[in-house]
Amino acid sequence: MPSFRTTRRVRHSASDMFELVADVEKYPLFLPLCTGLRVRSRARDAQGRDVLTADMSVGYKAIRETFTSRVTLDRAALEIHVVYIDGPFSRLDNRWSFRDLETPASGGRPSCEVGFFIDYEFRNRMLGLLMGSMFETAFRRFAEAFEARADLVYGRRREAAPPAPSAPPAV
Repeated sequence: MPSFRTTRRVRHSASDMFELVADVEKYPLFLPLCTGLRVRSRARDAQGRDVLTADMSVGYKAIRETFTSRVTLDRAALEIHVVYIDGPFSRLDNRWSFRDLETPASGGRPSCEVGFFIDYEFRNRMLGLLMGSMFETAFRRFAEAFEARADLVYGRRREAAPPAPSAPPAV
């Protein structure tokens, strides 16, 4: 039962990172192995969370697969939960969490901690052997891909420059 978990600090706010991950239609532009993504439906649940049903196509060389999942976007909690519906997996559970970190009072940049967890198993043992190691490599690159995308979308955040030295008083 393969799973992967990572926590990463990034130089963007938790709300910016949440919105970036929630923008699933953009995944094919930057996410490793993602060759396409189509949102089938959008709705709000009883708790006011956005719920998407989406088809994600992944591929590596001659192997191509598409799977359907339900994505729950909980903006209030800054969490995203992805549950598998149909495709080549027997199981897939993916969770994201975003938490702002303290920013230095002296004009420091916003930063947050991004948590990523995925637990999955391919239905077909042979496909699992072929794609499994590639997925693990991709998951390790996902965090980097999202951070690079945030830098592109929101700009690279820099520390505030120290004040310029003042000119000596004229005598």
